[in-house]
Amino acid sequence: MKKPVHFLLASLLVVAALFSLTLGQYHVPIKDFLALAGWRIFGLEQLHQEKAALVKNILFNIRLPRIIAAMLIGASLSVSGGAFQALFINPLVSPGLLGVLAGASFGAALAMVLSKSWALVQLSTLLFGFVAVGFAIGIAKVYRIHSVIMLVLGGIISGAFFTALLSIIKYTADPSDQLPAIVYWLMGSLSAVDRGTVSIISAPLLIGILVVIFHGRQLNILSMGEEEAQSLGINVRRVRLTVIFFATLISALTVMVGGMIGWVGLIIPHICRMIVGPNNQTLLPATAFMGALYLLLIDDISRLLFTFEIPIGIVTSLIGIPFFALVLKNAQRGWR
Repeated sequence: MKKPVHFLLASLLVVAALFSLTLGQYHVPIKDFLALAGWRIFGLEQLHQEKAALVKNILFNIRLPRIIAAMLIGASLSVSGGAFQALFINPLVSPGLLGVLAGASFGAALAMVLSKSWALVQLSTLLFGFVAVGFAIGIAKVYRIHSVIMLVLGGIISGAFFTALLSIIKYTADPSDQLPAIVYWLMGSLSAVDRGTVSIISAPLLIGILVVIFHGRQLNILSMGEEEAQSLGINVRRVRLTVIFFATLISALTVMVGGMIGWVGLIIPHICRMIVGPNNQTLLPATAFMGALYLLLIDDISRLLFTFEIPIGIVTSLIGIPFFALVLKNAQRGWR
């Protein structure tokens, strides 16, 4: 029952990705796509040389990197959200719980004010994402109370702190140049994604996703409580830090590439939980496939709904907010 669900989601993802290649302001008919594929794979010459070059550039240099980025970001946010929900035993937890999104956003805004180098912006985004999570963990250690509650409280403090710092950066930024760039970036967008960016982030995102998924069994045991997990031979501290590290890594990388894209890590794990159940060994792979499919479709909507592109973060928020209201209605019933 569960493996067919994974196969179905993977198949839908492949179909959606191929279909998305044909969507855009410049219409590429299915026959041109198939002709180009036949030329690339079998050496068939069915397209005029100039048209083949144009179609190739649109599909493989513009649309394909964006499609890959959307799938990787959707999968990363969903897996990160599912892992945090399992780790903190709460279906209403999101990837930003420990402050990684707030810290990454502050890092990006700070670099935008201090430099015009996009590489520095990306590096600062990743760095401050980890700084924010480290700050949250440090707060929990200061009180020497090794519990999930202290981590959550540390995350709340860290998120609020870096959100305040972000507000300071926005207040001091040049309103004619820097501030609009920061505000637009915080809305979330994949318009700046190119082949170079995708080639850099693909490996770390895939590794992070797989590492978190492979900890599904340990997360199942942790959900029974720390004492029970320790009695079964689970190194609670090591598992918790490993999951937090890789979930933080993939979350910060998504902010580095696409800005703030919210709600994905909250609603997708919850939907998958209703489909495949709470077993993280099957839940986390399902969230990866469904998250990738979901954000790919949302990105198609954001760039095709109007003649201008809507920031993808706005679309995910408009869909996620009403869903969150529905989740709250059933939150007290439990989910295990």
